[in-house]
Amino acid sequence: MKHIATLIFSGFVWFACQHEQKTIPDSPSLFKEKSASATTVSDPVVLPSTGEGNFESLVADFESKDRGIWQKPELVISYLGDLKGKTVADIGAGTGYFTFRLVPRAKKVIGIDIDLRFINFMDSIKVRLPETYRNRFESRLAKYDDPLLKPEEADKVVIVNTYAYIENRVQYLKTLNKGMVPGGELLIIDFKKNNLPIGPPDEFKVSSSQVEQELKAAGFLVTKVDKEVLDYQYIILAEKRTEK
Repeated sequence: MKHIATLIFSGFVWFACQHEQKTIPDSPSLFKEKSASATTVSDPVVLPSTGEGNFESLVADFESKDRGIWQKPELVISYLGDLKGKTVADIGAGTGYFTFRLVPRAKKVIGIDIDLRFINFMDSIKVRLPETYRNRFESRLAKYDDPLLKPEEADKVVIVNTYAYIENRVQYLKTLNKGMVPGGELLIIDFKKNNLPIGPPDEFKVSSSQVEQELKAAGFLVTKVDKEVLDYQYIILAEKRTEK
């Protein structure tokens, strides 16, 4: 485990320096997609997990070199725009794949996960970051049904490869909505359906149209849907509606 953490930390430090020069169960279960009504989502069907407990394998999978090719993290982050002075919440942060790439750009980044092992892992990375970046990062152990954001705490929220793990998603999104500033942006990225070589089986993926429907039911305004720029994933941007 130590050698994996060292490699990841080295990558984060390199990225941070380059950017600066330029400017709890073992694992949650996936849920089958069910059509949503205007206000709720049907009870999910749980996919039995395999290989639980092998945390080092999870870390290696999250941080694989191949992911950098198909995930295109720099392009994904560009969808969030200028993050100066902004607080960003990364929900389902895992190893901090996006979290630590966001730290050099934002005022504060909150790495949120429901698995204490990932919280501890991110904290082990944090202590080896330059002090400037340590002060910008916070890990937060959340609940299955609540990211535990303070009222209007986040300007931007990122949910990558995590949406299908959320049960009762409309209610979760409503709770999340309260933790965002008026006009705050939510970026959701998840796997397309089509029996792709990356991601879970199709029956456990959530279609982009379903995500749009659930966002609207939770009070968000969908502002952009991109199904082309990433080979295996769609990108959805939504905004917290401001009260009139």
